[in-house]
Amino acid sequence: MTQVVVGENEKIESALRRFKRQVSREGIFADMKRVRHFETPIEKRKRKAIARRRKRRFRSFKSNR
Repeated sequence: MTQVVVGENEKIESALRRFKRQVSREGIFADMKRVRHFETPIEKRKRKAIARRRKRRFRSFKSNR
């Protein structure tokens, strides 16, 4: 579950921006859309392939640090 703690002198707009960034990074909206509508087998394969590429890219980036 995504949670954002608002600082004492922080504006609501900046906290909302941080929340939106966290939600998009965790893929909550994409997951919600996937569950909400029927996904054809081709769409499922395509989504999984993209996720594999993203994971592979992140893993190689992490090992280079």
